[in-house]
Formats: sequence, C-alpha cells, structure tokens
Amino acid sequence: MRLDGRRALVTGAASGIGRATAIRLAAEGAIVTIADINAEGLDETAAQMPTLPRDRITFDAADTASCQALVARAAADGLDILCNISGILRWGPTIDFPLEDFERVMLINTTSVFALCQAALPHLLKSKGTIINTASTASLQGIAYTVAYAASKHAVAAITKSLAVEFASAGLRINAICPGQVNTAMGTSPPPKGDLDWNLVTRNAPKLKDGICDPEDVAAMFAFLASDDARKVTGSLFTVDGGQLAG
Repeated sequence: MRLDGRRALVTGAASGIGRATAIRLAAEGAIVTIADINAEGLDETAAQMPTLPRDRITFDAADTASCQALVARAAADGLDILCNISGILRWGPTIDFPLEDFERVMLINTTSVFALCQAALPHLLKSKGTIINTASTASLQGIAYTVAYAASKHAVAAITKSLAVEFASAGLRINAICPGQVNTAMGTSPPPKGDLDWNLVTRNAPKLKDGICDPEDVAAMFAFLASDDARKVTGSLFTVDGGQLAG
C-alpha cells in the first residue's frame, strides 16, 4: 500500500497501459480518477479496479480546454499524482505521410501533455506531488517510418526534463517512462500500407525472450515512480522495453 490515500489522475485509462496503471495504483491504495475519450472503456476499467475510482471523466486530449477542465474537476479536492498516458500512433513511409496526421499526433501526444502538466502544477505544488509522463523508446532514438510519433515523444522527454529542473526545488518530481513494444491494441496494430524496409522496422526488437511487454509491466514502473521509493528520482527517463535499446 505504498500509495495509501494519495489522489491520482490517470489519462488514457480506458485500455492498455492506462487501464493497467489505474488498476495498479488502486491496488497500492491510491484514490484514482480515470479519464479517457472512451466512456465505455472507462466503465470496463472501473469494473476491474480493486476499489471504485474516485471519478471517471471523459475528455478529449486533442482539445486543450478539455484537458484543463479535466484537471480542474479531478483536482477539486487536491491532487498528488498525475499519470499522462493518453496517446496515439500513426506511422508509415514519410514521403506519403499526411501532414494532418503529423499535426494530430503532436497535438494529442505532446500539446495535451503540456496542457495537463501546466493545469496540474498549482495543485501538485501544494501536495508536493509527482508527474509521470509517457514517452517511448522512440523518444530516445530515431525510428524509421515513425517521424511524427518519435517527434512527439522526444518532445515529451524534453517537457519532462525541463519541468523537473524548474520545479525540483519546490519538491515536485517529474519523470517519464519509455515503453518499447507493448501488447496493446496500439502496440500490435497492423502495419501501414506502403513500401517498408522490414530490416529497419525490426532492428530494435526486444532482446529478452518473449520480450514484448505487457501493460502491467509498465504499470509497475508508474507505481514505483509515484511512490516514496522514488523520492530521490526526478528528471529521469525509464525504459521498459525488454532490452530493445540495450544494443
């Protein structure tokens, strides 16, 4: 019960890593608000949590006002933990990649993270809380056919480190997790159309046997970073990737 009584907001909680994180934080004693654009998925998550969520809120990560309203509602009685997990993946040959897809990936994966962090900061400064963002192994290297996603996640890494430096002296910790391939609908989606060099796609496969991660593997890192076990950890990027970036 490392998180007993702590108030957490988990975005992207309707499925995948977000759902697993909401369940794990609740199991460790947190009072969790779950948020996503998918209301039905939130209901399914709530049914799997060991304790009922503090609240379940539908919001649109592509809408800055919706992000701000989410935090205002979730933090009405205070906030200790913000887990930014909402995100999308669009990939394919760059020469044919639609500009509108690039802009949407950046909006949902990056702008929303900044908006949520900014809105949460006043509440987290009061509680000496923590922010845990979701970056990616794509934030630590270039990945072919994934320019938009990699750019968005490089930006999340920069947001994380910059905020960590700015607010460390105020007692606020900010870190990010960099998952590799995860066994979720997004992580196992069919490949895009177009001429792909699969040697480039597979060159960073996980090194561990059965190395593709499950959402629960990443959720465990969220729980650690939210807890006092990580009280001296800020401005760090943690890979959970089955050895994908080991060499």
